[in-house]
Amino acid sequence: MILIFGGAYQGKLAYALERFALTEAEVYHCSEEDTAMPGNQKVIYDIDQWILALIRTGSDVAEQVKRFIEANPDAIVICDDISCGVVPIDKTFRRWREDTGRALEQLARQSEEVVRLFCGIPTRIK
Repeated sequence: MILIFGGAYQGKLAYALERFALTEAEVYHCSEEDTAMPGNQKVIYDIDQWILALIRTGSDVAEQVKRFIEANPDAIVICDDISCGVVPIDKTFRRWREDTGRALEQLARQSEEVVRLFCGIPTRIK
């Protein structure tokens, strides 16, 4: 697994497509409305949105992320880093921020490579 994370609109998907010579057809776009486990594509994009969908349905995020990792060991996972900035007042969004941070820990631990993108510049941190 390869994990690519960074702030919103920092070029994560463009970087992954270019670096691995992939096309948009090879990208699974997660949605905050869809709790189905992402998969069946080389790139899993916006996994943070899937986490939000899980929270809204009361799912055990840590367990679902564990299952995702087991089912997608060769995926390129892209996640927004939502841990910076003001802590949300809304309980759901605060939990989303916390659970996404914990999910990034799980994903990073299992990834062969972890890349952080900032202003379109990749930095390999693992």
